[in-house]
Amino acid sequence: MQGYRFSEFKPQIDSEKNQFEQLLNLFLQLLSMTGGSVSEAMSWLTNLDKRYSLTDANYGIGDFFEDLKKKGYIAENPIEGTLSPTVKSNQSIRKNALEEIFGKLQKSKGGNHRTKLFGNNGETAPDRRAFRYGDSLDQIAYTESIRNAQINQGIDNFNLSERDLEVHEKEYLSQTSTVLMIDISHSMILYGEDRITPAKKVAMALTELITTKYPKDTLDIIVFGNDAWQIQIKDLPYLEVGPYHTNTVAGIELAMDLLRRRKNPNKQIFMITDGKPTCIKKGLKYYKNSFGLDQNILNKTLNLATRCRKLKIPITTFMIASDPYLKQFVREFTEANKGNAYYSDLNNLGKVLFEDFQRNRRKTL
Repeated sequence: MQGYRFSEFKPQIDSEKNQFEQLLNLFLQLLSMTGGSVSEAMSWLTNLDKRYSLTDANYGIGDFFEDLKKKGYIAENPIEGTLSPTVKSNQSIRKNALEEIFGKLQKSKGGNHRTKLFGNNGETAPDRRAFRYGDSLDQIAYTESIRNAQINQGIDNFNLSERDLEVHEKEYLSQTSTVLMIDISHSMILYGEDRITPAKKVAMALTELITTKYPKDTLDIIVFGNDAWQIQIKDLPYLEVGPYHTNTVAGIELAMDLLRRRKNPNKQIFMITDGKPTCIKKGLKYYKNSFGLDQNILNKTLNLATRCRKLKIPITTFMIASDPYLKQFVREFTEANKGNAYYSDLNNLGKVLFEDFQRNRRKTL
């Protein structure tokens, strides 16, 4: 009888699909950089195609544009003549940012911040203890329990009682509420360096990480310039810098207000900035000083850092700058809060933020 003959499988390559995916990745990055303007992103993509020949005669930018509409990445309003990104685009941008910065992570059930404590809702641990009222049946270590019964009762008179039972410990999984503060003052694009795009990418990656791997955690995102305000996840990819000073006080006050409403005992603030505080609000007016460290602004900022420390809210500062007088401010601020500080370059920002997020998976304070 003749058996099956196997040969090397050579999948048929859909060059059109590959071209679409390559152009899509580039388009989504341009969409984020243009603040969500589909027309401007397409214009940039057309210029890049002209310069670097991204497409060929079989599949052009026009075909790509039609596929974007067909596949649900952009929506067209024929009455107003406008184009806008869809929810699918927003999700794809966040997912790309997650893969770029954190790598591929699998979805997990429940809060997943591991601690040194044991609980009743995590993964089974190798440690065992005697059965206690309230332990679930799936925790029982049957082999060890039967062995205990044989030792205590004997083989001939086998009888399994409660005192023979042993159970596996389960890891204690905590929940954490995080507020991410992003500086959108003018200095984030000053001196020819784009600092806001990496900051947005890190925020998008952290958002996707928490919503997929730690769904019971909460993440609130704040932007701060002259004032501070909360933004939605869907707005994050299209965040833009404004002609603002840096009102760190307003950002921390809003962060504290948001965390006050959260019931989780574990709370933390991450702040991404490239400069010192240069603005506070006095009544209806703004008090601004961009020259050095103003004592009025500095004292109010340090007082808030101390208040957060007393409320057990650590602040981790990611400083995208290394000027000596900026380091002095961060040192004083971190000392007042007893938090952490990192002087990160733009390429390393995501790595250090992720590592600190993982490190802060602590027990209940």
